[in-house]
Amino acid sequence: MASQIKKPFISEPVLTVSTAPHWHCGRSVSGLMMETILALLPVAFLAIMQFGIEAARVVALSCVVAVVTEAICLKITGRDASIDDYSSLLTGLLFAFLLPASAPWWLVIVGSSLSIILGRILFGGPGASPLCAPLVAWAVCKISWKYLMDIDLSMLNTEYLYPLSQLKLYGPEAASGFNYLDLFLGKQLGGLGAVQIVGILLGGLYLIGRKHIRIHIPLAFLSGVFVTALIYFFIDDTRYANPFFHLITGSVIFGAFFLATDSASSPVGHIPMILFGLIGGDFRNNHSGL
Repeated sequence: MASQIKKPFISEPVLTVSTAPHWHCGRSVSGLMMETILALLPVAFLAIMQFGIEAARVVALSCVVAVVTEAICLKITGRDASIDDYSSLLTGLLFAFLLPASAPWWLVIVGSSLSIILGRILFGGPGASPLCAPLVAWAVCKISWKYLMDIDLSMLNTEYLYPLSQLKLYGPEAASGFNYLDLFLGKQLGGLGAVQIVGILLGGLYLIGRKHIRIHIPLAFLSGVFVTALIYFFIDDTRYANPFFHLITGSVIFGAFFLATDSASSPVGHIPMILFGLIGGDFRNNHSGL
């Protein structure tokens, strides 16, 4: 009798249901991160050429600490290790470019660790943060150790000047004393990588050409900076600097191509990207500490 009982018919599922995207373009996170790092290599090279071994020390230490910190955090939280996608390495590199070359070793370690812990892990890991991780760490360090993050105070042994502090202390007359070509070529103080405008533009245009980032956010960000500065300049040119001065000082170009375009914290629609860039550029001009 038992031998006559039929077993239920089991077959392979006709359809396999999975989450989007169902069509893969062939690109990967690790590939995107690696190409972004490659795009930043000219910036790193120019920074080391300008600031010497101190710049290399900051960059190397920040990158190593970021990777190790993410590996430890993922291990503690029981998540799958994702350090082989190079995203933590990129975060450490971007944070290093915002620091002065004279940053002490412990500040680099603390800041790079915070960029991972507060900028990434706290929000759920890689790709889940609504904020740009390097900027989160920069803001914490700027508030906590403002004298060490002060470009002028920390770089007294160099012949270059920090244009934004000169503008703040001495007004537009001081800003007009700078040679704009020299500023464009990176002959100014600032974040060790953020002032290397030639390298940044080369890397940014490479990423646009490879379609890893779109032109909307960088162009809107730069337009926001320029238009806001132009309005202030027209209101009172005795108090406010020429808008071109703002475009090539601080971290404007770096922010436009490599920070505002952060894939986890930036929008993807055309109009949202334009609005995001314009607001970011306006905000930078009204809070020009970076």
